[in-house]
Amino acid sequence: MKLLVILLFSGLVIACRGNLPPKLLLVSFDGFRADYLKNYELPHLQNFIKEGVLVEHVKNVFITKTFPNHYSIVTGLYEESHGIVANSMYDTVTKKYFSDSNDKDPFWWNEAVPIWVTNQLQENRSSAAAMWPGTDVSIHNTTPSYFMNYSSSVSFEERLNNITMWLNNSSPPVTFATLYWEEPDASGHKYGPEDNENMRRVLKEVDGLIGNLVQKLKMLGLWEDLNVIITSDHGMAQCSQDRVINLDYCISESSYTLIDLSPVAAVLPKINRTVVYDKMKTCHPHMNVYLKEDIPNRFYYQHNDRIQPIILVADEGWTIVLNKSSQKLGDHGYDNSLQSMHPFLAAHGPAFHKGYKHSTINIVDIYPMMCHILGLKPHPNNGTFSHTKCLLVDQWCINLPEAIGIVIGALMVLTMLTCLIIIMQNRLSAPRPFSRLQLQDDDDDPLIE
Repeated sequence: MKLLVILLFSGLVIACRGNLPPKLLLVSFDGFRADYLKNYELPHLQNFIKEGVLVEHVKNVFITKTFPNHYSIVTGLYEESHGIVANSMYDTVTKKYFSDSNDKDPFWWNEAVPIWVTNQLQENRSSAAAMWPGTDVSIHNTTPSYFMNYSSSVSFEERLNNITMWLNNSSPPVTFATLYWEEPDASGHKYGPEDNENMRRVLKEVDGLIGNLVQKLKMLGLWEDLNVIITSDHGMAQCSQDRVINLDYCISESSYTLIDLSPVAAVLPKINRTVVYDKMKTCHPHMNVYLKEDIPNRFYYQHNDRIQPIILVADEGWTIVLNKSSQKLGDHGYDNSLQSMHPFLAAHGPAFHKGYKHSTINIVDIYPMMCHILGLKPHPNNGTFSHTKCLLVDQWCINLPEAIGIVIGALMVLTMLTCLIIIMQNRLSAPRPFSRLQLQDDDDDPLIE
């Protein structure tokens, strides 16, 4: 009787869990370069990866800066499509400016629909956010049910406590939540990614925060049923006071306005565009200068009015300045094909495999994967869901090397079977050797003598 009660109770628990909507927590540690995982000891993060999946490199979108890439993660769109094209922007029609301290106007965000808005509008679901860029803005007249106004002075612990409280106790239930932290980006700028001593200390602190996150989720009973993605927006490149491009040596500041700064600078000419372009074009051998219409197609960075007429792109590790030295020893924003600009992605939960590693995905691929996990219909996007199928337990996936191996193996088996069939047929159809007829003693005499 006791056994019957236990089995019945277990069945009810499983049935109830099966009816619960899936939950997803998206976490970003700003500026977490992919190869930090190989270059530093990160025991808590490595334990998280062992029990889940790891994408070793995430190719982010150009420009590789904070606001644009965080919005690409949650919309699946290139910057020219979602409209957050830089950390600092200017709209020539409305004369509006956007910056990290002036980012609350929905005008800048309404060109796309982030996943927290889509999730929020579902029946019997809600979203929550702890300072992910854009979550404290009323996008399409919608904010998450629970969110925090951005302030860098708020501790990670307070952010984590709020998020876990909302995930654990809310009605309607929070099924999608985001959590953002400024490190190791801030320290990467200050020290540079090659300062092993300082970055080791900072990354140890970040790893400790990941440990706190996992411990908190386990303590609240969220760990087994919650899907958690840990990722970042970009990497970091080492800079130097010796690698500086001074625009004041090339052209007067009265000729243009610099809308966004190094290492990808947006230039709004005050005089003839061609004159400004020609002077900047020959300014420095470590800086590429593009008219808007000539920006390489691989950047997907042309078709938006917020992209300025002239774009300057410094080579990796070089800094664009205006008649002054740069205080940054690390920076990002460079060409998104550079390995130093790539972040990583790790994930754990019922939606993900355990102990699986994948080489690379695009940052825009994260959005359709998250929509699939949550059962949301994605808005049109630039991501490819098939790129992330191998990470998910409910998807049949086979990668290229495995596919080639299977095809070669099948061909070998078919070849062997064909050879065996041919050999058997040859044996059956071969002429029998001549043998003399043996006459018995009681046979009649032959007719011919």
